[in-house]
Amino acid sequence: MPRGELRIYLGAAPGVGKTYAMLEEAQRRAARGTDVVIGFVETHGRQHTAAMLADLEQVPRRTMEYRGVEFTEMDLDAVLARRPEIAIVDELAHSNVPGSRHDKRWQDVQELLDAGIDVLSTVNVQHLESVNDVVAQITGTTQRETLPDEIVRAAEQVELVDMTPEALRRRMAHGNIYRPDKIDAALGNYFRVGNLTALRELALLWLADKVDEQLDRYRSQQGIAATWEARERVVVALTGGPEGETLIRRAARVAARSKGADLLAVHVARSDGLAGADPAQLARQRVLVESLGGTYHQVLGTDVPAALLDFAQGVNATQLVLGASRRGRLAQIFARGVGVTTTALSGSIDVHLVTHKQAGKGRRAMAVPAALSRRRRLLGFGLAALGMPLLTVLLRTLPDLTLTNDILLFLAGVVGVALVGGVWPALVAALGGSLLLNWFFTPPYRTLTIAEADNLLALAVFVAVALAVSWVVDVAARRTREAARAAADAQTLAALAGGVLRGDRPLPALLEQLRETFGLRAVSVLELAEEASGRPERAREEHAWCVVASVGESPPCTPEGGETTVPVDDRITVVLCGRRLEAADRRIVEAFAAQAAVALRQERLAEEAATARPLAAADRMRTALLAAVSHDLRTPLASAKAAVTSLRSHDIEFDESDREELLETAEESLDRLARLVGNLLDMSRLQAGVLGISATAIGLEDAVPLALDELGPAAATVGTDIPADLPAATADPGLLERVLVNIVANALRYSPPGQPPTITASAHAGQVELRVIDRGPGIPEDQWEHVFLPFQRLGDRDNQTGVGLGLALSRGLAEAMGGSITPETTPGGGLTMVLRLPAAPTSSEGPQE
Repeated sequence: MPRGELRIYLGAAPGVGKTYAMLEEAQRRAARGTDVVIGFVETHGRQHTAAMLADLEQVPRRTMEYRGVEFTEMDLDAVLARRPEIAIVDELAHSNVPGSRHDKRWQDVQELLDAGIDVLSTVNVQHLESVNDVVAQITGTTQRETLPDEIVRAAEQVELVDMTPEALRRRMAHGNIYRPDKIDAALGNYFRVGNLTALRELALLWLADKVDEQLDRYRSQQGIAATWEARERVVVALTGGPEGETLIRRAARVAARSKGADLLAVHVARSDGLAGADPAQLARQRVLVESLGGTYHQVLGTDVPAALLDFAQGVNATQLVLGASRRGRLAQIFARGVGVTTTALSGSIDVHLVTHKQAGKGRRAMAVPAALSRRRRLLGFGLAALGMPLLTVLLRTLPDLTLTNDILLFLAGVVGVALVGGVWPALVAALGGSLLLNWFFTPPYRTLTIAEADNLLALAVFVAVALAVSWVVDVAARRTREAARAAADAQTLAALAGGVLRGDRPLPALLEQLRETFGLRAVSVLELAEEASGRPERAREEHAWCVVASVGESPPCTPEGGETTVPVDDRITVVLCGRRLEAADRRIVEAFAAQAAVALRQERLAEEAATARPLAAADRMRTALLAAVSHDLRTPLASAKAAVTSLRSHDIEFDESDREELLETAEESLDRLARLVGNLLDMSRLQAGVLGISATAIGLEDAVPLALDELGPAAATVGTDIPADLPAATADPGLLERVLVNIVANALRYSPPGQPPTITASAHAGQVELRVIDRGPGIPEDQWEHVFLPFQRLGDRDNQTGVGLGLALSRGLAEAMGGSITPETTPGGGLTMVLRLPAAPTSSEGPQE
């Protein structure tokens, strides 16, 4: 049975018209004679959406009960039994009611697809797992219902339902999305223009990535290697030379000319791993690329132009940026160079050859380390000086040996010298051996004249073979040493990269690793003061430098205080103490220094983020406070003003009962206003740490009735069960009353009719526990902490429930008194708030200090 196809309508926010567009497609399919049924569609009370359900068959929903409340879900078995050609299933990221076959609706859809049924569905970008944290950062709201991106990426079709933020807000204001009582809160919070613009960009970028994947898949299936310029991608080739930064900035400017262009940097490393670029330069250039919004890549290859073009074609690059050759003019005569060769083979990819300061100056000659140690080279010279004469004496004592045998034995001697001392001792042995062979073993003897042409050829071959073998032995030794060095460097750099990623403070660990790797006494990272930057005479002053980080004994405080100094940039310098490093070691140290700069930048960004976090929280608090004041002070003020204005009016005569009712309305409104202002002031004092606490022993049997009286007639039905022998609690009487009023008021608000809250109390382990139990809808455990945030509620705020300070203030006051407030699930459904306070000491224990 072929698997069904999934079509998803993707939106940036609720209300853009995903469900409407999905139902329009369902109506078109049905009009063409396709068997279409509605598995589940949520209209959210929107008339235009509900009208689209006309003439479409709907599979009855399944009713389920959870915690005493009935819910309806898609009847998966009924849809499977009906077996339509197309099933319409709304809200793909929806979480099913506990007890359903699957936890998530997308799992239901997967079963429909496996059964060969095509599915049309909807999803908002905030439900995608990969961008969930970004959406939370933008909107301040964490989306609990998410689905894996792979589910949406695997869909055969994903259609973006787009709408400008201004148009969406107009739809909201006209009442086409939410009920009128939720419009103000939505427009002032989630549906702000900035939020909607950012969400729209997220949806567009996510869909663009999926389109890229589909394009790459199609090109791969069709075997298309040519570049399709659907999107600008600029690739810059890095050699690890000093010209790299110039090339990167030039490529970034090229990419900036096209909106949405990608910048990719690539370095082709030798596949044998022996001769490589400067790792410190590459590390700095990688940081620069990433700071400009690009990505860094490294590929292996022996043919650099071919490797570059393979990479560029693989990423569908449109432009390739290369540096002009550093080879001298004479060298370019014999070999065209990477740039010219790449340009000739680039095909449809545009190649930019960028000039730079090092162009045409030739490659800097690198010091080639000796393949063998000095001791082995001296031993080889000694062996050549003594071994060749000794071999001559030995061969003179042996009769009946032909010239061919003599040459072979001398060749073996030269190979032995090459194995011991390398190419130069072998060269001496080969030349000396050829003279000895000519003088003692080639007719006419004891003269350098060679009578026979065969003997001349034999001696010439001997010298050539001796030199060739010596060169091969020397190259093999050199390669072995380079390979060992490369392996050690690679291991060190791998450990370096891992060290930067691990730990909260990678910089000290990185410096300690550098110190241990090279056996140093101390390592310091110094930063030049800003006022001394660009002034060499000030940079020599000791107080111009600041030690950012250091490890080891007596770390240096100035660049002159160490044996090795590695500048990172104009202001950051790494100073090493203990011993001078070899030139080859310095390359690795420069890589360490570059990574140290990255680690320092990470630490400072983390510190700035930590500093900004409380400021951002305070800013959110102020914003919420202003919104709360403008929203929630309006009602009591309006009620009180209306009552007072009516009483002062001379146009209407009020009887005594009317006057009492108006006065009672004004008093209730002003009392509500006073409680609100008191809560706001107490929350401000709590956050500022200046709330005064006057703790004393107080019995809960006295405090609870006072709190219930404060709540008025609404609390008359609240049940209480407080033991007579309950110990007194240590608390501030006024603050305790405020805590109880807020907790009980919250329980009354959510208790169903006929099931009022209950208050019980007990003592345990030196604490007095008071439980406020309600039988309301309850709160999921993963959202318990959310209800204690100031100005927050589960769901949209309406116009009657206040600013959402009650539980946040109650927890703050309880903790200020040495207690705590924690939620628990009420057995059978509902929420229990547990207030714990320290028990007051008995008279035998004496007063607490």
